[in-house]
Amino acid sequence: MKIANFISRIIIGVVFIFSGFVKAVDPMGSVFKFNDYFTAFGISWMEFSSLFLAILMSGIEFIVGFAILFGLRYKISSWGSFLFMLFFTPLTLYIAIANPVSDCGCFGDALILSNTDTFIKNIFILAAAIIVFLYRNKFKTSLSVKLQWGLISIASIFIVIISIYCYRHEPLIDFRPWKVGNKIEDYVTPTAEIAEISLLYKNKKTGEVKEYAVNNYPWNDSVWVAENEFVDQKKTVIQEYQKALISDFVIHDDLGDDLTEGFVSNSDYNFMLFSYDLINSNKESFKKINEFAEKAQQDTYTFIGLTASPFSYIEEFRHEMQTLYPFYLVDEIALKTAIRSNPGIILLKEGMVVAKWGHRDLPSYEEVKEKYLK
Repeated sequence: MKIANFISRIIIGVVFIFSGFVKAVDPMGSVFKFNDYFTAFGISWMEFSSLFLAILMSGIEFIVGFAILFGLRYKISSWGSFLFMLFFTPLTLYIAIANPVSDCGCFGDALILSNTDTFIKNIFILAAAIIVFLYRNKFKTSLSVKLQWGLISIASIFIVIISIYCYRHEPLIDFRPWKVGNKIEDYVTPTAEIAEISLLYKNKKTGEVKEYAVNNYPWNDSVWVAENEFVDQKKTVIQEYQKALISDFVIHDDLGDDLTEGFVSNSDYNFMLFSYDLINSNKESFKKINEFAEKAQQDTYTFIGLTASPFSYIEEFRHEMQTLYPFYLVDEIALKTAIRSNPGIILLKEGMVVAKWGHRDLPSYEEVKEKYLK
């Protein structure tokens, strides 16, 4: 039992700490996930609590995992892990069956699991939590109660500060496809299928069936055509078609034309302003953004705005904010995935993410020019 408890402590501690931390460094990702759940369950009115719940849940996971791993206030922390898993295991069973959202979000964007895999994972963690819970009265530690609470307090302050900082800025660790250094062109383009096609023809007299390469058979031989008839086609797949990892990022103009490749593959530096919701965006930041955009355009660099807001509001917004750069439509989820800030700017060159800034962290154009535009 002592060995089983030790192994269970390691499992719960590592999983809870990892799960709590990766959500704490991206609280807005958890906010969006909570909103998805609220919409799926028909309780959208709960969205006001999404940020509070995002910070609370990541904090509880991290603190419970930290306490279990290091044997701090073991009776209390074992109750915490047990009740946590007792609640989420049946919930993830329901989610695996009903599939209200495609990804539970239990590890944020750091590790994407299917709903079924999440439930199976929780079965094992629940078993570990039960072992830890049953062993709680036998666990001994040499640390004083005051020291234990002190360490728990330090862990709590740490994770809350991380969450608040990353809420106001971009995630400290970016697990998304749009992280700096990634070539977005590769992510938005699907992998084409490569296959060898063969044609099967049967000789009408002898009944013999022969296989011909699609680009090498005597289709222009009238005698052969008269003596043979098509039977079937055979395809050997060498490389299967793979959906683009960023399949929802498509840039449309007001006519519905797809402009994605032209902007993403631009060989020069290309500034993209991301604002998934112009109505609720930080409008005070647009004064600085407009000055930034004007200087970039004077240096002949592309500067465009991307939003999920309707074009009817875009024109009203552009007039109100005096923006001199064009806006195009992109799916809201794709914009939220790329950058959490509303608004934020991403700098691309040849399809690669060179830099990204939330509106609170946007440097001056001169600083960007000196550091990146070389």
